[in-house]
Amino acid sequence: MATIEVKKSDHGDRYEFQVTVRERGGETHHRVTLWKTDYERLAGGKTSPEALVTESFRFLLEREPKESILGSFDLTVISRYFPEYEREIVKRL
Repeated sequence: MATIEVKKSDHGDRYEFQVTVRERGGETHHRVTLWKTDYERLAGGKTSPEALVTESFRFLLEREPKESILGSFDLTVISRYFPEYEREIVKRL
């Protein structure tokens, strides 16, 4: 099981996260942005932005190794690769 560490910084109309994924003796680092409007649409205030990002990484890790996850991306880009992402993440939260 992977350990996912998320650190958030607030940049006005968006959040930025530094994410570290540790698994099987190795780790990867990722920079993720999330517009506050997308956070509201996906999480609806049910959970924190950090929890949304953490669960999004769990979703990704179920589908690909940590090394395949982009180093820098906007959270909504996940839907381009996995069209079921938004529907699935709303259920998980």
